[in-house]
Amino acid sequence: MKSILFLLSIVFLPTLFSLTKDCNETFPLNQQIIEFVNSKMNKKVGKGECWDLANEALNLVQAKWDGKLQYGRILDYKKECIYPGDIIQFEKVKVKYTENKITYQEAMPHHTAIIYEVKGTGDYVLAHQNTAYTGRKVGKSALNLMNVTGGKINIYRPEK
Repeated sequence: MKSILFLLSIVFLPTLFSLTKDCNETFPLNQQIIEFVNSKMNKKVGKGECWDLANEALNLVQAKWDGKLQYGRILDYKKECIYPGDIIQFEKVKVKYTENKITYQEAMPHHTAIIYEVKGTGDYVLAHQNTAYTGRKVGKSALNLMNVTGGKINIYRPEK
């Protein structure tokens, strides 16, 4: 049994390492955005709309953005590293997943969130408000892009 586990670790370890080895950069704006989010956890930001959280965070750190839905440099999330503090925009997105033998479906026709934590490739914890989870207060929820069944997602990197 030990030799099988050892062989599995040899086969999978380089693959896992290659997914994360280049994702060790730090972005000061992203870090400041996460600090802002932490200060607002369980509180209402602005009017409590989802957009208000990203709006106030980006303005606080003096990021360059259009004041609408272009939150910085658009990323190719299938090829580029995603970091906490990046902004995610959902358009007509549908999510379906099963947990404890119960299937859940969510719809995000138009929603903005901040990536709070990156657990792995395409596996995130989001910070957002105006959700079914936390109402109009800032809270966190999980999102795995493998569970997205439709719609469009854009991820942005805040810039000066």
